[in-house]
Amino acid sequence: MADDIRRFPCPQCGADLAFAPDVAQLQCGYCGWEDTTPPATQGKVQERAYDRYFQTQATQLVTLSQTALSVNCDNCGASITFEPPQTAGQCPFCAAAIVAQAHSPDPVLAPEGLVPFTVGRREAQNQIQKWLSKIWFAPNALKKLAQPEKIQGVYLPFWTYDAQTRSRYRGEHGTYYYTTETYTDNNSEGKSVQKTRQVRHTRWRSAQGNVSRFFDDVLIPGTTLVERRRLDALQPWGFPDSVKPYDSSYLAGFEAQRAQVTLEQGFEQAQGVMAEQIREDIRRDIGGDEQRIHSVATDYAQVTFKHLLLPVWMASYRYQNKSYQVLVNALTGQVQGEHPYSVWKITLAALAGALVAIAVIWIFTQ
Repeated sequence: MADDIRRFPCPQCGADLAFAPDVAQLQCGYCGWEDTTPPATQGKVQERAYDRYFQTQATQLVTLSQTALSVNCDNCGASITFEPPQTAGQCPFCAAAIVAQAHSPDPVLAPEGLVPFTVGRREAQNQIQKWLSKIWFAPNALKKLAQPEKIQGVYLPFWTYDAQTRSRYRGEHGTYYYTTETYTDNNSEGKSVQKTRQVRHTRWRSAQGNVSRFFDDVLIPGTTLVERRRLDALQPWGFPDSVKPYDSSYLAGFEAQRAQVTLEQGFEQAQGVMAEQIREDIRRDIGGDEQRIHSVATDYAQVTFKHLLLPVWMASYRYQNKSYQVLVNALTGQVQGEHPYSVWKITLAALAGALVAIAVIWIFTQ
């Protein structure tokens, strides 16, 4: 794959081309020339056998591009890859200024595919503005987030895992039954009377069995610099139709983060995701009104994986010495983010509420 990676000079003015999401092709930001040949979209993104990877992993390591440069953020530790003439002036994850010297990137596990940017910078700005308009008690400084220089297009690393599972379990099957109970209570006249009521009990019996399930494309983030819950909330990513075979031209004009989560660590997390679904399958298999699960032993077969790059627009900022992130899914435009609260706005709102309450009370007392 590395032999096919190249720079993309504009044939009209010589400037470097960048991938334009709005037209899904390479475009010159200086003279407007567009490459009529879009990046390769044909072919199927291949799954890789998990076990075989550990035997041949040395031959699967490549650089994302022969011309790309890499830089490490001294503040949060992010490793960021970018294509010249673009520079890494600010870290997209923590908003710290990048002062480290750029260098040739170390080899990484070759990505099988990526989801290209389809939401452009302008649309991402509009989505952030809509998100900001719904935040009442945010500081006014957040309005700068929607400015063009504040958002950066970044490909984040992800793993997907497929597996055929077979799980043996032991547990208990619970069935409800009811008995009549007599008790003493006071009636409306304060006299003690006897009453009856139905009391629910559970009868338990042992259960054991097997459940099977095939898991397809269990998605695990390869980054630890963005909260997992926010990445989960950015879904869906349109699998499998949106995934294209990897082509370095998609990276032109954007940055890419090196995976921090290894293939093995990712599979451990994927097994945790699978375990939750397996326990649901076991509860259904046990049946009854309630279920208890005492032990589960799962075998994994036909395990495969893919290394993917997924697109986000990021607007990171610092407020009172703390970093905050806002992310836009560059396929759907969905926004997820965090923000501080303005103490002054909350205080003023509380005072205004108190004044209104005092005025209402005064009116009614007159």
